[in-house]
Amino acid sequence: MHSREEKLEAFGRFLDILDELRVKCPWDKKQTNESLRPNTIEETYELCEAIMNHDKHNICKELGDVLLHVLFYAKIGSETGDFDIKDVCDKECDKLIFRHPHVFGEQKANDVAEVLQNWEQLKMKEKDGNKSVLSGVPTALPALIKAYRIQDKARNVGFDWEERSQVWGKVKEEIAEFEQELDHLNEEQATNEFGDVLFSLINAARLYHINPENALERTNQKFIRRFNYLESQTFRQGKNLKELTLAEMDKLWNEAKQSEKTPLA
Repeated sequence: MHSREEKLEAFGRFLDILDELRVKCPWDKKQTNESLRPNTIEETYELCEAIMNHDKHNICKELGDVLLHVLFYAKIGSETGDFDIKDVCDKECDKLIFRHPHVFGEQKANDVAEVLQNWEQLKMKEKDGNKSVLSGVPTALPALIKAYRIQDKARNVGFDWEERSQVWGKVKEEIAEFEQELDHLNEEQATNEFGDVLFSLINAARLYHINPENALERTNQKFIRRFNYLESQTFRQGKNLKELTLAEMDKLWNEAKQSEKTPLA
């Protein structure tokens, strides 16, 4: 791989190009934090998609796009006199050193659980740290990811099941309460109880070291593959999906499932 000097040279080239774009390109000249924000969200999702697809080429490409946005925000900050990329790097370095006393100090951490627990405690001690354990969870996070982060932060201060197997009693309890509300035909309460079901399942995933966001996305992709197979086979027969019976659809669906199990030649 490249030397430290080559990496610094590439980073400097990136900064120089952005400086020139900010002066000479009409689009880049007019960008603000607010106008960049939607594009930043899109670029982040594109990076996440490449990661889920194990697409190394696009991971590299999308990382560059995300880095461009980081540098762009820092460039805008330098123009307003608030901060520049050096401030961004220095603040992050200081935070990393402070939160890793087991690496840069005398504190010991024997496993990942101790590292995470120490991390939350150190965040609480920081001058500009969060006032409460959960206040550090961004309100704009998608609900599934937010639930996972809420539970993880609570765990780091000791609020968790003593044995992870205990979570299944809670899952069953929440499902039963959801079914009861369905029987009562109370949509508002059923919605609340279904939220509890999802929250308990996310909690179970966390306890068994499964990332629920990644797990759900894998299932999304699996469904898309199988549905696309069903659709393509239907078109080959000169039909459309609305003309198939449920039994015919189910047969093609099972074919798609079986094809995924067949090893490649």
